[in-house]
Amino acid sequence: MFKPKYPTPDTYTITSLPAATTSALVQQHSAPAPAPQAARQAPAVQLTPGALVALVGGGVAAVLVVGAVLVSMLLAVAVTAVSVGVCAVVLRLLLNSSNLHR
Repeated sequence: MFKPKYPTPDTYTITSLPAATTSALVQQHSAPAPAPQAARQAPAVQLTPGALVALVGGGVAAVLVVGAVLVSMLLAVAVTAVSVGVCAVVLRLLLNSSNLHR
């Protein structure tokens, strides 16, 4: 039920044709390919003043958003580094003070 059914292989060969048909097929396949057609160029995009202003405004907005995200990530890293440094200083002071009272 689940075995695929393959078609029988094609047993037709070109050597079984008469000589006239064989030479016609050879001539047909050896014909030169037609010359490629010239590529069509896309029409140039023309921006209206309103579209140009919108494009510049969108670019400026994207730069500002990316800049704000990068600055906030840098600020988060800086705050984390400062807090880790403060924790290290406090732990050092606690360990030193516990060693002095012995």
